[in-house]
Amino acid sequence: MTATGTQAIDRAATLLSLVVHAAAPLSSRELADETGLARSTASRLLLALERQNLLERDGEGGFRPGPLFSVYAVRHDPIDALVRAAQPVLERIAERTGETVNFAVPQGDGVSQVAQIDSTYMVGTTNWVGVDVPPHCSALGKVMYAYGALPVPTGPLTRCTPHTLTSVAALEAELDDVRRRGYAVTHGELEEGLDAVAAPVRGRDGAVQAAIGVSGPSFRINGSTDKFGDLLVAETNALSRDIGSAARREGA
Repeated sequence: MTATGTQAIDRAATLLSLVVHAAAPLSSRELADETGLARSTASRLLLALERQNLLERDGEGGFRPGPLFSVYAVRHDPIDALVRAAQPVLERIAERTGETVNFAVPQGDGVSQVAQIDSTYMVGTTNWVGVDVPPHCSALGKVMYAYGALPVPTGPLTRCTPHTLTSVAALEAELDDVRRRGYAVTHGELEEGLDAVAAPVRGRDGAVQAAIGVSGPSFRINGSTDKFGDLLVAETNALSRDIGSAARREGA
């Protein structure tokens, strides 16, 4: 290989490394300035990396790690791959609603919230990532119960507020409604004054493997339950189709 070819590989690798280690997407100009490359050279190398799926651009043109990293993650950490695939969807939902948006997966007998976009409002911004929440009190958990991602409990249910469902029979009736509507709701069942809506995300085999939810104060959410539910169903259905298509392409 010529010295020029080696130099091009080194420059491209430097650009790739900067993007992978960055906390947020970087523009072509930022990358050129960081590396000292001419902007035309940086742009040419970035486009080559993008063509090979090593980089991709977000909605504002910033560069972030590309789909090839997701393929690797699917094989080694499925949750990271799911979060990566869901991120644009979470951002769209947050922009449309202004409320806190969470992405959760089943874990053991509970729900693990693995990604969040904060509310644009001062009231209602709470970081739920890593917080253990009884599934029967959360819209995300009800989704998992309704579609078999978690086993429905058989014993007494913990009462968190006066609005919490504490009987399995009442929960089962609620889960029938979840399956009929396509989304779950809670009204002050985890905390008084906190409402939430959530819908399922399906994997390559059609089984529910995650859920996306919107939560916030009752005075903002209560009148928008149906609107948010319809939005979530549309977005999670599209994400589920994308996940299935990506899995088929990988297996092809």
